[in-house]
Amino acid sequence: MNLMGLPSSANQGTTFRPKKRKTHPSGSKGSQLENLITTTLGTGNLREAVKLPPGEDINEWLAINTIDFYNHVNLLYATLQEFCTPDTCPIMNAGLYEYRWADGVAVKEPITVSAPEYVEYLMNWIETQIDNEAIFPQQPVPFPPNFKDFVKPILKRMFRVYAHIYHCHFKKVVGFEEEAHLNTCFKHFVLFTSEYQLIDEANLAPLKDLVDKILNP
Repeated sequence: MNLMGLPSSANQGTTFRPKKRKTHPSGSKGSQLENLITTTLGTGNLREAVKLPPGEDINEWLAINTIDFYNHVNLLYATLQEFCTPDTCPIMNAGLYEYRWADGVAVKEPITVSAPEYVEYLMNWIETQIDNEAIFPQQPVPFPPNFKDFVKPILKRMFRVYAHIYHCHFKKVVGFEEEAHLNTCFKHFVLFTSEYQLIDEANLAPLKDLVDKILNP
Protein backbone atom coordinates (compact mmCIF):
# COMPACT_ATOMS: atom_id res chain seq x y z
CA MET A 1 0.00 0.00 0.00
CA ASN A 2 1.27 3.52 -0.81
CA LEU A 3 0.71 6.18 1.83
CA MET A 4 -0.01 8.69 -0.91
CA GLY A 5 -2.98 6.68 -2.19
CA LEU A 6 -6.19 5.60 -0.51
CA PRO A 7 -6.44 2.06 0.81
CA SER A 8 -8.20 -0.43 -1.41
CA SER A 9 -10.88 -1.12 1.18
CA ALA A 10 -11.90 0.70 4.34
CA ASN A 11 -12.57 -1.13 7.56
CA GLN A 12 -16.27 -1.24 8.26
CA GLY A 13 -15.67 -0.19 11.86
CA THR A 14 -14.25 3.22 10.99
CA THR A 15 -16.29 6.40 10.98
CA PHE A 16 -13.77 8.68 9.27
CA ARG A 17 -14.67 9.72 5.73
CA PRO A 18 -11.86 11.39 3.76
CA LYS A 19 -12.74 14.94 2.84
CA LYS A 20 -12.55 16.45 -0.58
CA ARG A 21 -9.34 18.36 -1.18
CA LYS A 22 -9.73 22.09 -0.55
CA THR A 23 -8.60 24.41 -3.32
CA HIS A 24 -8.61 28.12 -4.07
CA PRO A 25 -10.56 29.86 -6.86
CA SER A 26 -8.75 29.67 -10.17
CA GLY A 27 -6.81 32.83 -10.96
CA SER A 28 -7.17 34.16 -7.42
CA LYS A 29 -4.35 35.57 -5.33
CA GLY A 30 -4.73 32.44 -3.25
CA SER A 31 -3.93 30.27 -6.26
CA GLN A 32 -0.83 32.33 -6.98
CA LEU A 33 0.41 31.91 -3.43
CA GLU A 34 -0.40 28.20 -3.53
CA ASN A 35 1.81 27.89 -6.62
CA LEU A 36 4.55 29.79 -4.80
CA ILE A 37 4.35 27.37 -1.87
CA THR A 38 4.63 24.41 -4.24
CA THR A 39 7.65 25.97 -5.93
CA THR A 40 9.50 26.80 -2.72
CA LEU A 41 8.77 23.40 -1.19
CA GLY A 42 10.30 21.85 -4.28
CA THR A 43 13.64 23.45 -3.41
CA GLY A 44 13.81 21.35 -0.24
CA ASN A 45 14.45 24.39 1.96
CA LEU A 46 11.47 24.24 4.29
CA ARG A 47 12.75 27.03 6.52
CA GLU A 48 12.62 29.42 3.58
CA ALA A 49 9.34 27.99 2.32
CA VAL A 50 7.45 29.08 5.46
CA LYS A 51 8.59 32.70 5.35
CA LEU A 52 6.10 35.35 4.23
CA PRO A 53 6.87 36.35 0.63
CA PRO A 54 7.81 40.05 0.30
CA GLY A 55 4.79 42.29 -0.11
CA GLU A 56 2.23 39.59 0.65
CA ASP A 57 -0.58 39.79 3.20
CA ILE A 58 0.10 37.76 6.35
CA ASN A 59 -3.53 36.66 6.69
CA GLU A 60 -3.61 35.42 3.10
CA TRP A 61 -0.42 33.49 3.77
CA LEU A 62 -1.84 31.96 6.94
CA ALA A 63 -5.04 30.99 5.11
CA ILE A 64 -3.33 29.35 2.14
CA ASN A 65 -0.99 27.32 4.33
CA THR A 66 -3.76 26.30 6.74
CA ILE A 67 -5.75 24.88 3.83
CA ASP A 68 -2.66 23.06 2.57
CA PHE A 69 -2.05 21.55 6.01
CA TYR A 70 -5.70 20.47 6.14
CA ASN A 71 -5.23 18.66 2.83
CA HIS A 72 -2.01 17.00 4.02
CA VAL A 73 -3.48 15.74 7.30
CA ASN A 74 -6.69 14.62 5.61
CA LEU A 75 -4.77 12.46 3.14
CA LEU A 76 -2.26 11.12 5.64
CA TYR A 77 -4.92 9.97 8.06
CA ALA A 78 -7.20 8.58 5.36
CA THR A 79 -4.50 6.15 4.27
CA LEU A 80 -4.31 4.75 7.79
CA GLN A 81 -8.02 4.49 8.47
CA GLU A 82 -8.20 0.72 8.07
CA PHE A 83 -5.75 0.41 10.97
CA CYS A 84 -7.21 3.19 13.12
CA THR A 85 -10.64 1.98 14.16
CA PRO A 86 -12.87 2.28 17.24
CA ASP A 87 -11.54 -1.15 18.24
CA THR A 88 -7.82 -0.44 17.82
CA CYS A 89 -8.01 3.19 19.00
CA PRO A 90 -11.01 3.50 21.38
CA ILE A 91 -9.75 6.89 22.56
CA MET A 92 -8.00 9.73 20.74
CA ASN A 93 -4.58 9.75 22.30
CA ALA A 94 -0.88 10.36 21.80
CA GLY A 95 0.95 8.25 24.34
CA LEU A 96 -0.21 9.39 27.79
CA TYR A 97 -2.07 12.37 26.34
CA GLU A 98 -5.80 11.94 25.72
CA TYR A 99 -7.87 14.31 23.60
CA ARG A 100 -11.60 14.75 24.04
CA TRP A 101 -13.80 16.51 21.52
CA ALA A 102 -15.81 19.71 21.92
CA ASP A 103 -16.47 22.53 19.48
CA GLY A 104 -18.55 24.79 21.72
CA VAL A 105 -21.51 24.59 19.33
CA ALA A 106 -22.73 21.12 18.40
CA VAL A 107 -20.72 19.54 21.22
CA LYS A 108 -20.49 22.02 24.07
CA GLU A 109 -18.89 19.81 26.71
CA PRO A 110 -15.81 17.64 25.97
CA ILE A 111 -16.69 14.04 25.17
CA THR A 112 -14.53 10.94 24.95
CA VAL A 113 -14.58 9.45 21.45
CA SER A 114 -12.50 7.00 19.47
CA ALA A 115 -9.64 8.30 17.34
CA PRO A 116 -11.50 7.94 14.01
CA GLU A 117 -14.54 9.66 15.51
CA TYR A 118 -12.36 12.49 16.80
CA VAL A 119 -10.73 12.98 13.42
CA GLU A 120 -14.14 12.92 11.72
CA TYR A 121 -15.40 15.60 14.09
CA LEU A 122 -12.22 17.59 13.56
CA MET A 123 -12.20 17.47 9.76
CA ASN A 124 -15.87 18.43 9.60
CA TRP A 125 -15.22 21.32 11.98
CA ILE A 126 -12.21 22.57 10.00
CA GLU A 127 -14.13 22.24 6.75
CA THR A 128 -16.91 24.39 8.22
CA GLN A 129 -14.36 27.05 9.19
CA ILE A 130 -12.73 27.06 5.75
CA ASP A 131 -16.08 27.20 3.95
CA ASN A 132 -17.21 30.16 6.06
CA GLU A 133 -16.40 33.19 3.92
CA ALA A 134 -16.67 35.45 6.94
CA ILE A 135 -13.51 33.69 8.20
CA PHE A 136 -11.79 32.47 5.00
CA PRO A 137 -12.98 34.94 2.34
CA GLN A 138 -12.96 33.60 -1.22
CA GLN A 139 -13.42 37.04 -2.73
CA PRO A 140 -10.98 40.00 -2.50
CA VAL A 141 -12.37 41.27 0.78
CA PRO A 142 -10.48 41.83 4.05
CA PHE A 143 -9.89 38.97 6.44
CA PRO A 144 -11.37 39.40 9.92
CA PRO A 145 -8.98 41.44 12.10
CA ASN A 146 -8.63 38.51 14.51
CA PHE A 147 -8.05 35.92 11.75
CA LYS A 148 -5.03 34.47 13.54
CA ASP A 149 -7.32 33.59 16.46
CA PHE A 150 -9.32 31.35 14.11
CA VAL A 151 -6.23 29.70 12.64
CA LYS A 152 -4.55 28.83 15.95
CA PRO A 153 -7.15 26.33 17.26
CA ILE A 154 -7.38 24.71 13.80
CA LEU A 155 -3.63 24.05 13.73
CA LYS A 156 -3.48 23.06 17.40
CA ARG A 157 -6.03 20.33 16.72
CA MET A 158 -4.33 19.27 13.49
CA PHE A 159 -1.19 18.67 15.52
CA ARG A 160 -3.12 16.11 17.58
CA VAL A 161 -3.66 13.99 14.46
CA TYR A 162 0.08 14.01 13.75
CA ALA A 163 0.73 13.13 17.40
CA HIS A 164 -1.70 10.20 17.22
CA ILE A 165 -0.14 8.92 13.99
CA TYR A 166 3.40 9.05 15.39
CA HIS A 167 2.50 7.44 18.71
CA CYS A 168 0.02 4.82 17.50
CA HIS A 169 0.60 4.11 13.81
CA PHE A 170 4.20 4.97 12.96
CA LYS A 171 5.15 1.31 12.57
CA LYS A 172 2.52 1.00 9.84
CA VAL A 173 3.91 4.10 8.12
CA VAL A 174 7.40 2.59 8.23
CA GLY A 175 5.98 -0.65 6.86
CA PHE A 176 4.70 1.31 3.85
CA GLU A 177 8.18 2.92 3.54
CA GLU A 178 6.48 6.32 3.65
CA GLU A 179 7.98 7.71 6.84
CA ALA A 180 9.99 10.26 4.81
CA HIS A 181 6.77 11.73 3.43
CA LEU A 182 5.15 11.89 6.87
CA ASN A 183 8.28 13.45 8.37
CA THR A 184 8.48 16.09 5.63
CA CYS A 185 4.82 17.05 6.07
CA PHE A 186 5.26 17.29 9.83
CA LYS A 187 8.51 19.25 9.56
CA HIS A 188 6.80 21.77 7.27
CA PHE A 189 3.92 22.02 9.73
CA VAL A 190 6.20 22.55 12.75
CA LEU A 191 8.40 25.14 11.04
CA PHE A 192 5.37 27.11 9.88
CA THR A 193 3.55 27.08 13.20
CA SER A 194 6.77 28.03 14.98
CA GLU A 195 7.53 30.88 12.56
CA TYR A 196 4.18 32.54 13.32
CA GLN A 197 3.78 31.33 16.93
CA LEU A 198 0.55 29.49 16.20
CA ILE A 199 0.78 26.62 18.72
CA ASP A 200 1.78 27.07 22.35
CA GLU A 201 4.77 25.00 23.41
CA ALA A 202 2.75 23.09 26.01
CA ASN A 203 0.47 21.72 23.29
CA LEU A 204 3.49 20.25 21.48
CA ALA A 205 4.49 18.11 24.47
CA PRO A 206 3.42 14.71 23.02
CA LEU A 207 6.07 15.10 20.28
CA LYS A 208 8.49 17.38 22.14
CA ASP A 209 11.65 15.45 21.24
CA LEU A 210 10.77 15.35 17.54
CA VAL A 211 9.73 19.01 17.50
CA ASP A 212 12.99 20.02 19.22
CA LYS A 213 15.01 18.13 16.62
CA ILE A 214 13.17 19.95 13.82
CA LEU A 215 13.55 23.40 15.36
CA ASN A 216 17.10 22.87 16.63
CA PRO A 217 18.80 20.43 14.26
